[in-house]
Amino acid sequence: MHYSVVIYDDNIKLCQSLTLLLNNSPRFKVKAGFQHCDDVEDDLEKYFPDIVIMDIDMPGIGGIKGVEKAKIFLPDTKIVMHTVFDDDSRIFDSICAGADGYLLKNTAPLKLIQSLEELMEGGAAMSPFIAKRVFTFFRESKKLKNDFHLTGREQEILEWLVKGHSYKMIAAECDVTIDTVKKHLQNIYHKLHVNCSTEAVAKALIHKIVKVE
Repeated sequence: MHYSVVIYDDNIKLCQSLTLLLNNSPRFKVKAGFQHCDDVEDDLEKYFPDIVIMDIDMPGIGGIKGVEKAKIFLPDTKIVMHTVFDDDSRIFDSICAGADGYLLKNTAPLKLIQSLEELMEGGAAMSPFIAKRVFTFFRESKKLKNDFHLTGREQEILEWLVKGHSYKMIAAECDVTIDTVKKHLQNIYHKLHVNCSTEAVAKALIHKIVKVE
């Protein structure tokens, strides 16, 4: 099964490189690439992609506004910010706009593909550095009551997820199978009343459910 992809990036060479990378992988097929997202609703109506890879700094309305419009039009389409920017304002503006992931452009090609695959399976698509910045932003916020009744193992797995670990890495750290990690994450999502890892990470940080150094 192929996941269809639409790319928004005004760097034509980078867009071409991403297209080549993803089209040579077994699970992705790039349908189109655009240098701006001013017509994002029309683009999505034409291609109905499973994933949108969105740059932030583009001509016109820009990527953050593009995410907001895309999520209103196709709320189930996954959107990953792919950018050089790692400052707090852009990270959180992107998340608030509806982005499902945030990857820096220096992410290794194989890691990028792995992150997109895990995103489509309900996992995280967030560079570890970005996950750390998200936590730092919330670290001094008011502590709220933790009443989600997570087990010790669920707490541990959620903590690794917040740190930006992949399913494979979490499985290795916890000495369990990847399928076991997925089952624990399903339980975690249910208890936190969220639908995906991005929402789980955000809720874990806001409520300080886990401790991350």
